[in-house]
Amino acid sequence: MFDPYASLVEVVIFLVAFAVVYLTTPRIASWSTRRGIVGTDVHKLDKPKIPEMCGLAIVAGLAVASVLSSQLLTEHAHEAAAFLGTVLIAGATGAIDDLRPLGPRLKPILTGLAAVPILLLGTYDPHPVFPLVGTLRLTVVYPLLIPFAIAIPANAVNMLDVFNGSMSGTLAIVSVALALVLTLSGNIMPATLAFALFGSLLAFYLFHRYPARVFGGDAGSLTAGAAVGALSVIGRIELVTIVALAPYIMNAFYGLASIGRLYERREIKSRPIRLRDDGLLEATTARNAPITLSRLILAEGPLGEKQVVRIMLLLTALSSGLAVLTFYIPKVT
Repeated sequence: MFDPYASLVEVVIFLVAFAVVYLTTPRIASWSTRRGIVGTDVHKLDKPKIPEMCGLAIVAGLAVASVLSSQLLTEHAHEAAAFLGTVLIAGATGAIDDLRPLGPRLKPILTGLAAVPILLLGTYDPHPVFPLVGTLRLTVVYPLLIPFAIAIPANAVNMLDVFNGSMSGTLAIVSVALALVLTLSGNIMPATLAFALFGSLLAFYLFHRYPARVFGGDAGSLTAGAAVGALSVIGRIELVTIVALAPYIMNAFYGLASIGRLYERREIKSRPIRLRDDGLLEATTARNAPITLSRLILAEGPLGEKQVVRIMLLLTALSSGLAVLTFYIPKVT
């Protein structure tokens, strides 16, 4: 049933999150530049230095939106509190990793701890719904899986944050799909928070797209990925989220399978792609280089960075569309 007030709140929260990120991103970029927190854009011939850790703007946008949501939808304030707690823990983990790398084992553990607010506030239902199967009773097991539901998308998103606009653009599409499904399912607060995530990512994308003026760093990618995981649990759309994140999951699976262990991009000596002298990107032929989504995309031949990201956006749009359709399968069967 259409709820005018809930719809108005979603629009307001989207605009607030967008405004906060749009206004704070340049300021955080200036702060990062002054303190030498910069990264090299390795996919450009001139190797420009780009301010890092600007994903803190996404943390700020989601934090302000969560607090405001709790005031506008007081009956669901505990859901906003759980989401905010998850975002802040993931953001803090990412910021620490940006300043002092945590390593491929400790980082997933700390991002898994971002599930604690959800567990403490009980904003989950241990009865997930799956197509053709129906409702599962996972009273004991489900709470144990929630840390994985946060850590896996957080780190999968982090692994795909390799090109200008790849993380912010693709995850903005995912957040739209989640917002639509949550709205249709009547999950008012999770839907509102999904619109907050969309507004935050859309604003950040304006600075992050090619040619990037900012890098989100782990502070941005871990926060955004953990937010998606939190929405899936709080909103009871676990399967929908898995389908929407298919490109991320594929990228992470092939990368981990080809290396055979957890790894950090910083420690990989043989890169999956390389920059040619003409500015195009091509897949490497090195056997010990990880297999990634970008390497698979470039397997047919060299492309520009913008073209690679465009393909990623199209793949994510496809998976997100299928995710929305997945929402209707239990109702049909």
